[in-house]
Amino acid sequence: MPAHRPSRLPGQATATPESPDPPKSPKAPEPPERTRSAPDSPGPRPTGLDRFNTLPADEAGRALLACCGSHRWAHRIAAHRPYPDLDSLLAAADEAAYDLTLGDVAEALACETLTLLPDGAYSGAHTALSAAHAAYESRFGHVFVICLDDTAPEESPDRVLAAIRARLANDPEEERALTTEELRRLARGRLSRLVRGTFAPAIP
Repeated sequence: MPAHRPSRLPGQATATPESPDPPKSPKAPEPPERTRSAPDSPGPRPTGLDRFNTLPADEAGRALLACCGSHRWAHRIAAHRPYPDLDSLLAAADEAAYDLTLGDVAEALACETLTLLPDGAYSGAHTALSAAHAAYESRFGHVFVICLDDTAPEESPDRVLAAIRARLANDPEEERALTTEELRRLARGRLSRLVRGTFAPAIP
């Protein structure tokens, strides 16, 4: 006799064999993380003569006016940029100074100040120098100027006092020529220091 199969009770679910899970597809490799490139760093800021040659015209003009207060002199130097070297720049400055008119000289002198004494100078030096400056201005009508680039600071008071006393004996035309020469020397020294970075009155 065939074996008796138990009948399924009402409501009882028929168990079905579980089907195997489908094989998982291999996980695609994640793309490598993109690295953000750093922004290009600005190149070194030009210095010295290169910086002077590339300054905007108005900034160059202000810096040059601190070297010599003649607008015509400053405009001429700025307009002839770029200069290949410091010697060329100083030669142009000298040439422009030789061409200063009486009005240019007066304009430049109006921007000059009295020679300052070094710290620690004794009070007698201040008194003597103030009196000499007053006598000079009374005679010639403008401030006394002298270039002290080749003078040690401690020797400056004596040199200034001696120069004022000597130049008080000049006639106005002779003194005007000496004053123009001192303005040229002052401008040359200031311009050299401007380019070398030790005198930057108006360059941001």
